[in-house]
Amino acid sequence: MNGYLIIYEWTGSNYSAYAPDLPGCIACGDTREETEQLMKDAIILYIDELKKDGQTIPEATTEAGMIEVGIV
Repeated sequence: MNGYLIIYEWTGSNYSAYAPDLPGCIACGDTREETEQLMKDAIILYIDELKKDGQTIPEATTEAGMIEVGIV
């Protein structure tokens, strides 16, 4: 089972999310939890479509990290 990095963004009125390793795979919802479930569903559909088209499933290669900086 592959795991993909998901980026969540608060837009001011809802959440949006995307997977950098799966171009065009996005979702949005009212809460982060809803957006997470919608993103999971979107990834499953995305991969199913790639398989139907005989395309390669992208590997999860994107990494993320946090860097703390002092506020002056």
